[in-house]
Amino acid sequence: MKAALTIGLLIVSNILMTFAWYGHLKLQEMKITSDWPLFGIILFSWGIALAEYCCLVPANRIGFQGNGGPFSLMQLKIIQEVVTLIVFTIIATMMFKGESLHWNHLAAFVCLILAVYFVFMK
Repeated sequence: MKAALTIGLLIVSNILMTFAWYGHLKLQEMKITSDWPLFGIILFSWGIALAEYCCLVPANRIGFQGNGGPFSLMQLKIIQEVVTLIVFTIIATMMFKGESLHWNHLAAFVCLILAVYFVFMK
């Protein structure tokens, strides 16, 4: 249960962070924030990042072995990186036309899957 909750919170966290980091670019493309000053965009992104941290911090606390969770610190980090890239890839290819997957991206994902395998090896 703690593993599923940890991964679920990491997914939500990464969706929010992707929007905090890149969502303003889509809003600018849609002419919603074109006239906003950079400081306004930063505050907007920080607001989203605050919500992201409200998911990320509990995910790490719940999932960490030192707190009774199922994952070591290294395992948590590798899981988080894989979730980050999967979420980013889905959002980038859906929201930003012209962004597409190529063979080298897929090769990189295979390497990430291997990273997960190796970090969970005993």
